[in-house]
Order: sequence, then C-alpha cells, then structure tokens
Amino acid sequence: MSAPGKIGEIRARLLDLVDLLPEGAPLPPERELAVRWQVARMTLRRAMDDLVLQDLLIRRHGSGTYTSRPKVSRRLAMTSFSEEMRLRGMRPGTRTLELRRRRGDRARCRLLRIPAGEVVVEFVRLRLADDAPMALERTFVPDRYVPGLALGDLNGSWYELLATRYRTDIVTGTCRMDPVLPDPRTAGHLRIPVSQPCLRIRGISLDARGRVMESCEATYRGDRYAITADLRRPDLPHPRLPS
Repeated sequence: MSAPGKIGEIRARLLDLVDLLPEGAPLPPERELAVRWQVARMTLRRAMDDLVLQDLLIRRHGSGTYTSRPKVSRRLAMTSFSEEMRLRGMRPGTRTLELRRRRGDRARCRLLRIPAGEVVVEFVRLRLADDAPMALERTFVPDRYVPGLALGDLNGSWYELLATRYRTDIVTGTCRMDPVLPDPRTAGHLRIPVSQPCLRIRGISLDARGRVMESCEATYRGDRYAITADLRRPDLPHPRLPS
C-alpha cells in the first residue's frame, strides 16, 4: 500500500477510536497503537497530525493525545451569535448575569459618540451553544436608544430585539481581536481553567443612521471557538456574481 493510502487507513482507524471515546479521553500511547496496527510510528504520527488540525485530537506536551470536540467557526460578519449558532445546527442560549444604568465616563461616551455624562446601559451575558458556555459578553449602549430595556429582555438575540422592539438594524461595525488568558471570574463562567487561552473581541456596531448602538467586549473560549474571515486584496474589485 502506498504511503498516502496507509496514512488514510490509519486516519480511519483513529476516527473509529475517537468515536468510541468520550470527549477529553486520552488515546493509547503512540508506541502501543503502532504495534497494535502494525504501522510505523512516523505514519501513525502523520495521521494523528491530520486529526489535530481538524480539532478532533489535541496534544498536551508531556501528557499525551486526547480527544476533542471540533471548534465552532464563526465568520466575521454583522450577524448575531444566535444566528450563527443556528446556521451550524446548534441551539443558542443566553444567560443574562447583570444589567445596570449609570452615567458614562468620558472614554466610554467618546466611544459611543454621545455627550460625556449621558446614561449608559451596561449588561453582561453568558452565551451558550447546546447548553455549553462559549463566550462572556459585556455590552454598553446609550440608554436613550433603548428606553425601557430590562434584564428579562436579554435572554434571546440582542440584534433581533433591536430590530423588533426598537426598529434598529445593525449594519456595520469595527472590531479588534487579541489572544488573552481569562481572569478567574470569566474562567468560572466559561468553565475553563485560567490557563486556557481565549479570544477577546472588542468593537463597536452602527445602525443604518450611523449611530453607534453598542460597544462590546467579549471573551470567547479558545478551545471551542475559531474565527474565520473572507479576505480579498484591497486593490481588486469584488468578483461579479453570475446573473
């Protein structure tokens, strides 16, 4: 059998093994698997590398190789968390942890493009997919744009709420991503250790009238979440779609 064919065979055996094991379970040592399947360890390792790249296996230095769930991939687009999870066949969920109103400081009001000292609504929500915590979001919005907003209003899609109750559609925005380690409180909500790398996304979103509707800071689990984006060269036009 050719080398690619042998790697494919071992990859299939590994997939069968992963299906039998619970999430986070250790695989048998490479030496043991190589003997069991009568394959060179280099071939076995290349097949395992493929599954690591697919997020089906995870290697822990000095510990071994473990099964893992594939990451949820979210495109960088003006879509809500709930919408993205439904598109991937997952059940979105939200747990609102707090909501308060206070006068915004100069920096926050400048970001929201409102006069300093105006009242700002701040709320914190835990976002879930199939009941598993995925992200912790802290959102700031000018109070005058969302009169009457209450804690119980925030257990669904925020963008859907803006569209249906406040007749406001989010159409554009900017964001910045940074790798971070979670603080103990965030790690507790996300059910991860403080040593687990996360993605922090900070940005603003604007409506069709050009108003900054929100400033948001979100921490996403790095072991369950991946960000994807459509890229193109800025000096080239968009491809023309077929008519």
